[in-house]
Amino acid sequence: MRIAIAWPDAPAPDTNPLLPAAAVAAAAQLTPRLLAQAPESDHEGGFPRQEFDWLRAAGLLTGPLPPGLGGAGLNQPAQLAEQLQVLRHIGAGNLAVGRVYEGHLNALQLIERFGTQGQLRRYAADAQAGHLFGVWNTEAQDGVQLMPLPDGRFRLRGAKTFGSGAGQLTRPLLTGKLPDGGWQMLVLPADEQVPRLDPSFWQPLGMRATASFRVDLTGLEIGSEDLVGQPGDYYRQPWFSGGAVRFAAVQLGGAEAVLDATRRFLQGLGRTDDPYQRQRLGEMALLVESGQLWLAGTAARYPGTDEEEAQAESIVAYANMVRTAIEEIGLRVLQLAERSVGARGLLRPHPLERLHRDLTHYLRQPAPDAALADIGRFALARTEPAAQLWRAI
Repeated sequence: MRIAIAWPDAPAPDTNPLLPAAAVAAAAQLTPRLLAQAPESDHEGGFPRQEFDWLRAAGLLTGPLPPGLGGAGLNQPAQLAEQLQVLRHIGAGNLAVGRVYEGHLNALQLIERFGTQGQLRRYAADAQAGHLFGVWNTEAQDGVQLMPLPDGRFRLRGAKTFGSGAGQLTRPLLTGKLPDGGWQMLVLPADEQVPRLDPSFWQPLGMRATASFRVDLTGLEIGSEDLVGQPGDYYRQPWFSGGAVRFAAVQLGGAEAVLDATRRFLQGLGRTDDPYQRQRLGEMALLVESGQLWLAGTAARYPGTDEEEAQAESIVAYANMVRTAIEEIGLRVLQLAERSVGARGLLRPHPLERLHRDLTHYLRQPAPDAALADIGRFALARTEPAAQLWRAI
């Protein structure tokens, strides 16, 4: 089926660029609004359109752009701390919004890193005009192929799965296989070349509002100007695996929301003097704060732009530690919340029911065992003391 895209009719964006600290403050101010609005789009086929209007009006859709192009520079290595805090605040409000917004950041970062200056200006103008970006990479056996045409254009064939924001993204960045087997990035003008969507694919436990449908691109055509970077750039390290810290920040926001909802539930019941509830809440608070320290450690250790590729191995290993630690934090926080609120706290319309579903589902990221094994491989290959393993980053 085809779903019309309505972003061009959205309110005009705020073109006044934010400073990085102001972007963090704007995201924090949105958190309670996002949390209150979340039930409205929590259904199959739903999407948080109102919430993205708020993000657009707050300047957060242009926040990832370089300051010279009207953004806050959130995608710059020097602003990683602010980027992760923005993602954490948005995740605390609504994990579905956080997931799609993280994809928006990722797409613009890939364009900035691997695209031409002309493409960066072109897509920055699109972001200023209110277009929503994202990344579609996952596919099954019928993955996307780029078929060259005589006029230098390409015809697409195949589909992507888990296309978050399908039907709402107007500038998805995706990968396709060239005839020689290379993987090529491209940005699809999805308001002009509208893919066929299969919403029946997306019947998840949680994260229903991400609209992560199967997207069939067969028959659509793009020009050479829509290709971004060189074949294989999408999988270059440390950017491919190192980006895991972004979704980990969103997940940590979800864990914080679970802690807050659990506290409110117990306070409402007058169970704040129960020693066992105090013990559980104490552990939850410890876990969430440790997640904050992981994010702070990531930002403190990340090198400048010129050093990223040279330190790819250590950056990827550290990012794998962050995603592994925050996954464990999220899982334990969920378990403690369950024990604290019992069955009554997991009934609709209590926010914990949705938060529990969304965080449980979002924590299931690809290859968690491989990520942990990569940390071990890195540590086993080094000879310096443990206290110095990460100083090189």
